[in-house]
Parts: sequence; structure tokens; C-alpha cells
Amino acid sequence: MAGGFGLCGIPEALIEAIREAGVMDLTIISNNAGIDNVGLGTLLQTRQVRKMISSYVGENATFAKQYLSGELEIEFNPQGTLAERIRAGGAGIPAFFTATGYGTDVAKGKETREFNGRHYVMETGLFADLAIVHAWKGDSEGNLVYRKTARNFNPMMATAAKFTVAEVENLVEPGEIDPDHIITPGIFVKRIVKLGQIEKRIEQRTVRKRAA
Repeated sequence: MAGGFGLCGIPEALIEAIREAGVMDLTIISNNAGIDNVGLGTLLQTRQVRKMISSYVGENATFAKQYLSGELEIEFNPQGTLAERIRAGGAGIPAFFTATGYGTDVAKGKETREFNGRHYVMETGLFADLAIVHAWKGDSEGNLVYRKTARNFNPMMATAAKFTVAEVENLVEPGEIDPDHIITPGIFVKRIVKLGQIEKRIEQRTVRKRAA
């Protein structure tokens, strides 16, 4: 599992470490596959990814080429379903029913049931061998705080893996984070990586035109 949404809150340093390690045939659970040359897109370029379990992959030309040529497998999920599958995995819930996707290709091959006159699709929880997440602040006990939109998929993914590694922008001593502000308790985090200087990338820059 790799946190982030677009290029916001992605564990870029940890993705680069995986690229350098050269591990192949990866199945990656992530909302999207980054863009060409950035984020998970770098693992696609080195062909280290065999399968993506995602919600949106429309910003990556390399992804499209590999998928259309049969090199890459994709398991699409409605975004809310993907989030709930991850949350369920972290909570130890093996499966749940959702109305989203019933009657569409999303439901093909899956169990369906009717509750109170409405039809539902059974989706399974997701649990990974490894989760990599990005946090704004963390302490040496593994407690994490995320900043604004960069929170996205990171907290739920941190709970849904056998081994979670977090990269943090600011590393502090235990007790320096207000307990009420902790989003991911350290019990879920096995390793912490302190980041140096980081680049805050903008996926699509949109500005209003200046007045004449």
C-alpha cells in the first residue's frame, strides 16, 4: 500500500527506495499511480509493478501503455469502495456489502445480496505485506500527524499492513505531540524515516489570469 492522492501526501522517498531495491512483480494498492517520472510512476517505468489496485490512473501515460499492451493488470475500484476496503482490512473485517457498483462491471464475479429491497455487492477487505505512508510530523515512538489534504489515504493504510514504514517531515521526541492530535498511533508503525529537504509538487497548476 502506498499513501497519497495524486502527488499530495505520497511517500516519495520510500517509493524511490523501493525502486532502488529493484524488487519486481509488485502488486500495489494506491488510489492512483502518480504521473510519469514522479511517485509510483517511477516504478512503472522500471517495470517493477505487475498489478495495480486503484481508483484513478488517468494522469499516467506509461500506465496506459503498459495496461493496453497487457504488461500491467488493473483492479479498478470506486474510490469510496477502495477506501472502505482498506479501512476494513485494517479493522480485521474480511468483507462487507455496498450498493456502489451493483449492476455494473464492478460487480461481475462478486457475491450480491438484497437487504431491505436494495441490492448490494460484497467487497473484500484489503491487507498488505507493506504499507508506506507520508506524515507531516512523527515521534520516535511512531505516532503520526498528517497535514490537511496530505492526510488522504495515509492513516487507513498505516493500519492495514503487516509492516508499516512512515516517512516524516518533522521528527520530534515522544511526548512533544499532543495526544489529542495523534492520527496514527505508534502501535501501527514499525519504522520511521526522517526526511531532509522535500519538494512539494503540484500535479496540475491552475491560476487565474492577471488583470490587464
